[in-house]
Amino acid sequence: MPQIIEQTEIDSDIETCFNLARDVDFYKQSVKNNSEIPVNGKIAGLVEQGDFTTWETNHLGFMQHLTLKVSELSKPFLFVDEMIEGAFKAYRHDHIFKEQNGKTIMIDKLFFASKYGILGKIVDNLVLKKHIKAVMISRNEILKQKAEELSKQ
Repeated sequence: MPQIIEQTEIDSDIETCFNLARDVDFYKQSVKNNSEIPVNGKIAGLVEQGDFTTWETNHLGFMQHLTLKVSELSKPFLFVDEMIEGAFKAYRHDHIFKEQNGKTIMIDKLFFASKYGILGKIVDNLVLKKHIKAVMISRNEILKQKAEELSKQ
């Protein structure tokens, strides 16, 4: 199963970073180039444990619906969302937050696997892993900018 791990250092407090990462409204703004909109479940505000959101997404020219449920939450250090319905065979995203030297270290660990057997594995490793990582890096940079802006106010 492909795995993506990204670490972002943010010059802001852990609560601000944690709350931005689980804010549906902020997420919509941070991925607007990818046409992701929440269409069911928790469609605004901060997700909590047990909440689910169905996202209508358009990635790589394919429109799809992906329902993610917050399966674990430990404020302000961790939340996990897992796919309960959608295009993947498996999908789990661990959002981990640590305080270090007055900054927040945000660690994303994403595990996913496509359906469709060996063809899905090939697509995962040749196309999807690179695409998903690029989206994650872009979104994390936007979150970093917003959190650091808020900490200066």
